[in-house]
Amino acid sequence: MTPVSARARRFDLIAFDWDGTLYDSTALIVRCLQQACRDVGAPVPDAARAAYVIGLGLRDALEYAAPGLPPERYTELAASYRRHYLASQDDLSLFTGTLQMLHALKGRQHLLAVATGKTRRGLDEALASTELRGLFDASRTADETFSKPHPLMLQELMAELGVAPERTLMVGDTTHDLQLA
Repeated sequence: MTPVSARARRFDLIAFDWDGTLYDSTALIVRCLQQACRDVGAPVPDAARAAYVIGLGLRDALEYAAPGLPPERYTELAASYRRHYLASQDDLSLFTGTLQMLHALKGRQHLLAVATGKTRRGLDEALASTELRGLFDASRTADETFSKPHPLMLQELMAELGVAPERTLMVGDTTHDLQLA
């Protein structure tokens, strides 16, 4: 049997979703979205509906989670969500083994990227708090390009890093990530 390190690599670029894939944030996102809806008097989505939006850009997520809210109130809902999330984000962490896995992939010469529904500011803060700054070769956030599930985010990463689609793997935890890929 050929050792793993001697086998040819199938993928040159591995792009990861952030929330729910690398970062254990699903329960917090659901809780913050539900509380934000309460704050603005919108119907509170159940946990499944609130979790479904993870990976989408914030505006798309809010429209799905609170469909009856008048569009002019989404700014207020977004501000409430951010306030709740920022108050608790320091309680979050990477899933167990994530840091070791990412370093092992880098050791095998894979290019690593993040394709996330977070904002640039949110991703940069998360990268800094998890000792991952500098580990990824590129990243795209929802405020920089079309949000998931539109494939442009992944296409831009492949173009930036010079990797063909057949040599790229997208790793995520939602249907939005699969549609993106």
